[in-house]
Amino acid sequence: MTPLSSHDFRRLLLAASISLMLFSLGGLLWLNLRLTGKSFFGTAPLPVLAQLPDFRLVERSGQKLGLSDLKGKVWIADFIFTRCPGPCPRMSSRMASLERDLRSEAGLRLVSISVDPEFDTQEVLTKYAAQYQAEEGRWFFLTGDKTAIHHLAKFGFLVGGVDDVTLHTTRFVLVDRQGRVRGYYSSSDEEDLRKLGNDAKALLRETQA
Repeated sequence: MTPLSSHDFRRLLLAASISLMLFSLGGLLWLNLRLTGKSFFGTAPLPVLAQLPDFRLVERSGQKLGLSDLKGKVWIADFIFTRCPGPCPRMSSRMASLERDLRSEAGLRLVSISVDPEFDTQEVLTKYAAQYQAEEGRWFFLTGDKTAIHHLAKFGFLVGGVDDVTLHTTRFVLVDRQGRVRGYYSSSDEEDLRKLGNDAKALLRETQA
């Protein structure tokens, strides 16, 4: 086998360096697209995944709150219960972080819906909300009829039923101004949470249809 000349070796080394650099740039570009939701041609619109039905539940303040009250707002929803020993406290902590991080976004709301409404009364939810310094009028905590909440979760948000409270979804759901579901995000994945924040901001800039 003929040994490489110093000139050929330098050319080979240069080609390998360029290939490694392009591979690294490709990886960084993929990560940026994953976190920002942008395509090569600009910002890709989020898909419409479901249209929520009208609903009417009771907020911790005692006021009725429904889809019509949230129209015109971008909101992030989750399903929790205050006696939950596992994921719910972590979910609410992450919702509190989202509230702080997106405080400057006036058109954003947060909505936590109890899957254990028989126990989670207005008074119980008020105490629970205080643990996370939830801003009244911006982060809503809802209770109400168990059957209505089950149907809303299963057939509206498409996240499965809540007959068994221990099996409720732990995902966050992003909803646009028209009450349409635009994304599902793991509440335990930091990358997903960053994307949720970016997607929420994108929806706030999106022109109403």
